[in-house]
Amino acid sequence: MKARRSRRITKWWPVSAMIVSAGCGRAPSFDILGSFFPAWLVCLVAGLLLTVVFRWLLLRIQIVIAAPTLTYPSLTALITLALWLTFFR
Repeated sequence: MKARRSRRITKWWPVSAMIVSAGCGRAPSFDILGSFFPAWLVCLVAGLLLTVVFRWLLLRIQIVIAAPTLTYPSLTALITLALWLTFFR
């Protein structure tokens, strides 16, 4: 029984190795002034800028945030991940 199982594993090892290594493709990146930046970093910068715009809009319409130290980082993460999923999924 054990020998049969090891033959089965040996038989499928090359196929499983190809499946596992298929995710090692080119990472999404941007060429900005000759330097490659990962796409998540670009999404993070965009998320930070959009959070600043959102904060400015909230101050403009006079809405007070009760816990800004929790709200703004969470909003930055939300916007960053939404941008990543929108453009790179």
